Amino acid sequence: MNKKFILLSVVFLLMVGAGFAQSKPQQTMINGKVSLGKYHERDELDRMQKGPLLKLYVERIEIIIKILPNIAFATKPGVTMASLGIPETKDHLKALKAQKEATSTYFDSTLEFQQKILPYSDKSNLVSAILFYEETLKSLHTYNEFN
Repeated sequence: MNKKFILLSVVFLLMVGAGFAQSKPQQTMINGKVSLGKYHERDELDRMQKGPLLKLYVERIEIIIKILPNIAFATKPGVTMASLGIPETKDHLKALKAQKEATSTYFDSTLEFQQKILPYSDKSNLVSAILFYEETLKSLHTYNEFN
């Protein structure tokens, strides 16, 4: 009797383990870092060297690329298709995966271009662009007021 109990317990644990192993983590609409740690004032940016300004510029571009195409769905990470009421069908998951891959490819090519060309930009234009992007990102906090 004891052998049967152990055998049934092992079989049960294997079945439970296999059931959990099959479940896939839910895909989120927005991945990665999509918020700024700090917003800047013009005088603060004017005092910075061009190298750190280039990094700030690229960080803001990355966030905008990840969020703006998805604002009809979400403006923060962690939102899934299921939480939006979108059925997680094979086609929907495939479309989401394709969108993520396209966004990643676009960001990578943009970053490659920016790293080669952006250092030639005028510092005052770089500061203005960072401030503009930060204002754009600040406006996402008020996005829900339009609903």
